[in-house]
Amino acid sequence: MFKYEIDDSSYLSLLEIKDAEKLYDLINRNRDHIGAWLKFPSITLKADDSKTFIERTRLRYAKGEGYWLGIWSGDKLVGSIGYLYLDEENKKTEIGYWLGKEYEGKGIITKSVKALINYAFDELKLNKIEIGVATDNARSRAIPEKLGFKREGEIRDYEYINGRYLDRIIYGLKANEWRNEQG
Repeated sequence: MFKYEIDDSSYLSLLEIKDAEKLYDLINRNRDHIGAWLKFPSITLKADDSKTFIERTRLRYAKGEGYWLGIWSGDKLVGSIGYLYLDEENKKTEIGYWLGKEYEGKGIITKSVKALINYAFDELKLNKIEIGVATDNARSRAIPEKLGFKREGEIRDYEYINGRYLDRIIYGLKANEWRNEQG
């Protein structure tokens, strides 16, 4: 089972069916916060929706198509992160992430993204990672900017969420850039 320690008290692991209630509760408590930038809170209306999501991501993991992991701090589920797809032919992926509002500002997402970067380049032998972020989401944009991703462009009216169109900035990081940055 995929489990990756990110520090003394936090780790990433593949979500299990038994986590569905915890996942739903976290989404439900943060519905407005997360829903300002991402669509899934609007379609996660009961714990069974989280169960279905977990079943789907476990199947995608088994097929090597990308997957979502739970971000755990101690025994609390605090967010989720994952590879939106795994493109073996072009040796690239995109990382997505979200965190409950009450857990922001502790470096958890930065450490989690760093872990997935290392795994993608060292274990999966990918060449490039992308991160797409809503233009107005300053907190989320700070992560790729802090980790050395390059701004590659902006897609206007990328998504329609909560009655408004959101533009999206695309960031990219190549394996050789990451290795050079890490020294």
